[in-house]
Amino acid sequence: MAMTSLESGLSALRHLSIRIVGGLLAPPTCSACDAPLSKQNIFCISCANTVSWITRSGGGRQDEVVAAAEYGGAVATAIRRLKYEGRFDLAPPLGDLLRMALRPLALEVDLVVPVPLHPRRLAERGFNQAALLGEAVALELAAPLEPRALVRSRFAPPQASLARRDRLFNLRGAFGVRRPEVVRGQRIALVDDVVTTGSTLSECRAALLAEGARHVTAVVVANTPAD
Repeated sequence: MAMTSLESGLSALRHLSIRIVGGLLAPPTCSACDAPLSKQNIFCISCANTVSWITRSGGGRQDEVVAAAEYGGAVATAIRRLKYEGRFDLAPPLGDLLRMALRPLALEVDLVVPVPLHPRRLAERGFNQAALLGEAVALELAAPLEPRALVRSRFAPPQASLARRDRLFNLRGAFGVRRPEVVRGQRIALVDDVVTTGSTLSECRAALLAEGARHVTAVVVANTPAD
């Protein structure tokens, strides 16, 4: 199910066109503080100095997690702005962080699957940030994006509103696979913005493996260090 060269080329051209037009209409600014940038960077120098970069993490909470940075500083600010302030324009630069984290790993996948939102949460927010980030991952890995492969069937309180121990039980049984034939036998990149306890990724991963997925690697912008 690898993306064809034509599909990959068209996707790359689409992303490049968006960047060029966006740069002409709005000069680049820092994703955390909106300070003007002299070139197409993600953060200004001051904000970049608050970022703790990593390339791969697991911490025993998830078998395989690729993360760009630790959750904190400018990265945390940019993610919060994306999710809670409707700044979906920050998805491409945060997606670039994912691409940079993936590039040295030579990860081979057949499918890119974003962590889904419950329909009620999707209606409130207007977009799924994991699906937007998944576009960058799909482009980098030359694999098709399947934003509807997973479904969140049970509404639950946001993970960020819960204590760490409560997050482990909040999402049990909340995710399912919409079309098992799509994921069966596939190597999957599971995309989300942040991993904290790993409960969301674990539940999604379990659902995918239960339906025959061959392997699941989580790809996130930020990883919250273990206590």
